[in-house]
Amino acid sequence: MEISCAFPASVRHLDHVSLAEDLGYRRAWFYDSPALYEDVWMVLALAARATRTIGLGPAVLVPDLRHVLVTASAIATLVDLAPGRVEIAIGTGFTGRRVLGQKPLTWAYVDTFLTDLRTLLDGGQVVVDGKPVQMIHPEGYGPARPIDVPLIVAANGPMGRAVAERVGDGIMCIVSPQPGFERCSLLTYGTILDEGESLADERVMLAAGPAAAAAYHGLYEANPDAVMGLPGGPIWRDGIESIPAETRHLAIHEGHFVHPSDRDRAAFRHDPSLIGAFTWTGPPDDIRGRVKMAGDGGATEILFAPMGPDPERELRRFIETASG
Repeated sequence: MEISCAFPASVRHLDHVSLAEDLGYRRAWFYDSPALYEDVWMVLALAARATRTIGLGPAVLVPDLRHVLVTASAIATLVDLAPGRVEIAIGTGFTGRRVLGQKPLTWAYVDTFLTDLRTLLDGGQVVVDGKPVQMIHPEGYGPARPIDVPLIVAANGPMGRAVAERVGDGIMCIVSPQPGFERCSLLTYGTILDEGESLADERVMLAAGPAAAAAYHGLYEANPDAVMGLPGGPIWRDGIESIPAETRHLAIHEGHFVHPSDRDRAAFRHDPSLIGAFTWTGPPDDIRGRVKMAGDGGATEILFAPMGPDPERELRRFIETASG
């Protein structure tokens, strides 16, 4: 089982990537969501300069935010900076598009994008907007083609799984592993409790609350009525629906994977049990059991996403526990 980490794209996390490398994390992934975070490719380039051995990549890229040739050139640049350390995860852009007021992309779009991207990295031509395009970089401007990097598909349902099987080099998922893949990366989040801590403690809410709140965010986008069944859901829904509908999409994902919003806090104060139900939050023995269960279920890599005001503490405690 490989233990990796994941961060919002921000220069503030460069020191955390260096620490993760020193602690033995296999890879550091950065989220692609320009409305919420900084530019993922700039941050990855800086991370490549700040590290020596840790793997690097975006998780997950939102395909339509950039021309496919722009993405291929960005990958080539990162490979030039960190040869042998680059992997790419691509999905439909759930949060990255929802916060723009848009629905996730179709899997047909992602399939075509991935196929074209691989062709470009191999040195071939693809047709975009009716014209052939190709990486025609002069010698010395990027690695020679073919550029061989794993392309991982971020998916949880059957349609995404089919795309991963057809054009991907593995799958990346949340909640539970997807069996049957040689490579399966599972994104996890939460915090390891110190003796005497509870879900209602402020430190725990700050470290695990941003992840638990994603349940409110995602479920509301899919079906607002379904939020009512979550612990604290009615309070959270009342808060978000006090915001005008035309700008509500800007508020739903406020603080996503960084800090709990005022609406999130109000819901957790009423009932913090969602934190325990939706995140890997518990004593060390519980977390070790979850890691083993994930491995038994087909996960080959755990992506731990440290959150809250003390990422150093979260990185140290998780890898000590998961490796113990």
